[in-house]
Amino acid sequence: MSKPSNWEISRRDLMIVGAASAASLGVPKLAFAQAETSAQALSAGSSATHVGFTVNGAVLELTADNRLTLLDALRESLELGGTKKGCDHGQCGACTVLVNGRRINSCLTLAVMHEGDEITTIEGLGTPEDLDPMQEAFIEHDGYQCGYCTPGQICSAKATLEEIRAGIPSHVTEDITAEMQVTSAEIRERMSGNICRCGAYANILTAIQDVAETQA
Repeated sequence: MSKPSNWEISRRDLMIVGAASAASLGVPKLAFAQAETSAQALSAGSSATHVGFTVNGAVLELTADNRLTLLDALRESLELGGTKKGCDHGQCGACTVLVNGRRINSCLTLAVMHEGDEITTIEGLGTPEDLDPMQEAFIEHDGYQCGYCTPGQICSAKATLEEIRAGIPSHVTEDITAEMQVTSAEIRERMSGNICRCGAYANILTAIQDVAETQA
């Protein structure tokens, strides 16, 4: 009978050792690949672009990182803190501003994409001494509580009325060939992208309706 060898190993042990070896080899390769990719991105550097646009009536210029959002350009580079950063995913509407008269979520667009555009933030709508009618209506009807979403709500509300006047249909528009009316259903649908976590929706609706009736 042959003597047992210290090198003898069962099939089960062999499989365990093999799996462990494969894992130990695979993880460093993956980690190295990720690190190499990150290193290449850092070594390449980020490009910047000189961009000029009109903000609240003033012609402004800045050299912006190509990855800089319009929201961060307004808040950080131009120090216009009225436009709020909420979800940063285009879901809450707190960052709504007007670009060439149309509302957009400024967190979803890059600053360098707006060369020559006319941008209006809440600061450009009115001043404490000379409020915009929509700002006055929000104050009169308590269309806010904490106020964090209010700048985006007001910008969106102004654009909502302009969209209806222009005959731009919404999901609830029944007859796109008829003259469009400022109904509560139209306002609610068009304002649905602006979230008020305090729940001031009823007062916001009333404020917008008040302005619509005044401007009719």
